[in-house]
Amino acid sequence: MIRLLIVDDHDVVRMGLKQVFDSRVDMEIAAEARTGDEAITLIRKEPFDVALVDLSLSDMSGVDVLTRAKAIRPEMAVLIVSGYPEDQYAINILKAGASGFVPKDAPPESLVSAVLAATQGRRYVSPRVADRLAQGLSGHAADQPSHAALSEREFQIFCKLAGGQSVSDIAKELFLSVKTVSTYRSRILEKMNFKSNADITYYAVKNQLIA
Repeated sequence: MIRLLIVDDHDVVRMGLKQVFDSRVDMEIAAEARTGDEAITLIRKEPFDVALVDLSLSDMSGVDVLTRAKAIRPEMAVLIVSGYPEDQYAINILKAGASGFVPKDAPPESLVSAVLAATQGRRYVSPRVADRLAQGLSGHAADQPSHAALSEREFQIFCKLAGGQSVSDIAKELFLSVKTVSTYRSRILEKMNFKSNADITYYAVKNQLIA
């Protein structure tokens, strides 16, 4: 039996996900969490095969949950389920260690396929994302969004800067020094050819990386 953990701050979404898996005799919703903190507490207490995590939670991002969850249980697969644009987020989410990115408007069978792939140690990607990955391998960097060049940690900090968090707040949240976060910020600005945090926020809003 595949044990699933659902992490989403919307009751309706959690109910919808439960309906998808209710008919599966090989899968069960073992637990639910409304916040990232609740999810981390549950993950510390008991093992799950796959966690389905919303990208935007009330207390932290899905990327933060992913990072902390993998540190506690490296063997657990994490799927990011989100309403944000797949083509803008999926590649960076995969870089961060997720087993897949599933849009919230994807058909139910895609969710099931993603879970099955994750439990088999494979990554789940849609044909659209697979095409973008292939373009990257072919050297067609111009076809990739600018943020695809960021590393896992850089993208995590990029999202926080775009959301208006200060360097000191990010350092405190990620247990890093202010100097380290400042260095990451400088790398982000250099890689994306930006001059300020305002450029980061503008880019993120324009590309629907933040609401």
